[in-house]
Amino acid sequence: MSLIATFFIALAFSFLGSIPPGTLNLTMLRLGMEQKMDVAFRFALAAALIEYPYAWVALIFEDWITSSPVIVQNFTLISALVMITLGIVTLRSATQKTREVEPVRESGFRKGIVLSILNPLAMPFWIGITAYLKSQGWIALSSAAEVHSYLLGISLGAFMLLMLVAYLAKRMSVAFSSNRNVKFIPGIILLALGLYALVKYLVSFG
Repeated sequence: MSLIATFFIALAFSFLGSIPPGTLNLTMLRLGMEQKMDVAFRFALAAALIEYPYAWVALIFEDWITSSPVIVQNFTLISALVMITLGIVTLRSATQKTREVEPVRESGFRKGIVLSILNPLAMPFWIGITAYLKSQGWIALSSAAEVHSYLLGISLGAFMLLMLVAYLAKRMSVAFSSNRNVKFIPGIILLALGLYALVKYLVSFG
């Protein structure tokens, strides 16, 4: 598997996975509206740095979970169900009202570190995504170079999405914050990928 392909696959999924409203991107939205792009940059950088070890630990758990013979035999089915579940959870979270975030008073970097560490969905998300991508043969992660290319893509994807949120909020804060359709995109994609894997699994028995 090409290192470049692994990098861009990770970047794409990280970018999409960061779209649903949460503490991180809502904070970036506020910073963009307040024209604090330098603080937003440091906040996004901190969040991306934390995403790297979180995803690395997720890879370890994913490898441990999928080493079970029962899971190996039903890898495609399990990954399909995980993706469908992630899709449903993401769509459900997109319909819920989000809490008001506290203003960032310091440089932004420390706040980004703290809020990223307290993000409870990062690790299970990457366990599920990695299992799915491996089951479809899109990534291999059989070497250290592939692993770190994957992790770098994850970090950069999160950073790019967060900065895009701040930039769009700065340019058109009211229009962007009222656009409710954008946050449904990741859930729809995850659900579609899960259904694709499920159909592929069922067809293999046909």
